[in-house]
Amino acid sequence: MSRKLSIVIACGGTGGHLFPGIAVAEESRRRGHKVLLLISRKSVDADASAKYGALDFVSVAAIAKPPTLSFRIVPFLVKLWRTVRESRRIFKDRQVDVVLGMGGFTSLPPIYGAKKMKLATALHDSNALPGKANRLGARWCNRVLLGLAAAREYFESSEVDVTGTPIRSEFHNLPEEKEARVRFGLNPDQPVVLCFGGSQGARFLNTLVVQLAEILGEGVQWLHVAGRHDEERVKGLVGDREGHVVLGFCDDMPAAYAASSLVVSRSGGASLSELAALAIPSILVPYPHAADDHQTFNARCFEEAGASVLVPESSVNAADLSEVVDQILGNPSRLEGMRKGAESMSITNAAERICDVLEDIQRTT
Repeated sequence: MSRKLSIVIACGGTGGHLFPGIAVAEESRRRGHKVLLLISRKSVDADASAKYGALDFVSVAAIAKPPTLSFRIVPFLVKLWRTVRESRRIFKDRQVDVVLGMGGFTSLPPIYGAKKMKLATALHDSNALPGKANRLGARWCNRVLLGLAAAREYFESSEVDVTGTPIRSEFHNLPEEKEARVRFGLNPDQPVVLCFGGSQGARFLNTLVVQLAEILGEGVQWLHVAGRHDEERVKGLVGDREGHVVLGFCDDMPAAYAASSLVVSRSGGASLSELAALAIPSILVPYPHAADDHQTFNARCFEEAGASVLVPESSVNAADLSEVVDQILGNPSRLEGMRKGAESMSITNAAERICDVLEDIQRTT
């Protein structure tokens, strides 16, 4: 057993960065390490972290980079440098041994500050096509950790481990399907399609799902996580239709997944890791404006494995998609094949692998 470490995990900005960071923090604490999570000041981080009171969170000033020629570049640089200084003060005060960045704008300043202090550093990327921030941050890291092997080619000058993307411990014990459906006020004996759009591009997907529900009628139930900003609009569109539950935010995703026969969602890396670990079939509509269209690359990996059906937003319409949903739900053998495909994409011990790497780089740095 390695000595107990003081670890900082820089995550947040989106659930796709925050939730895997929480999973690593849970495993690190289980091993006896002291852990601090650095998150952004966005409401999505406050909402998502609120239920993890046993973990230690600190918000920092980092914001996403605007276009280089934008007038917003000056305040961005000010906050960037402020976050580097704030991170270095935290590292010194807490006698930090190792810093892990989970990707995105919240990770870059802490990783840079840790490198300047000659601390052990690692960076995790959950996508098939890594973002620019991660490709830049990799040069300051002892190790790069990947959720999908397809991303390896973008880090040729780095030492790379394909660890998978970790999921939170709460997903290891799901309720029974019928019990989960009852929790959400749904019929325990009818199929349920779970829909969520993530923090970006939810409005389009929400409208599409409402149209799908209207076409497919009473034979299919819907558990629809619309997002806080679009919740009231979606509830207005759904009206009093039976079997269509609309939530602004779901703080019981294990039950939501357990209730589901099929998922319709975007294709962020962290969400896909959950679908893989839980072997849930999916229809993926990648958010086309995501950086470098990386969600399409993620979705292709899952489609090639037989886990998902990839439907580009540019060509999707509710009438055609309703036929796809109907064909999948009405074909038990196809559902089983998609479950096996999803399971084939899962690395079930990703959090443990990442913690092993953190302990190893601290010993050898």
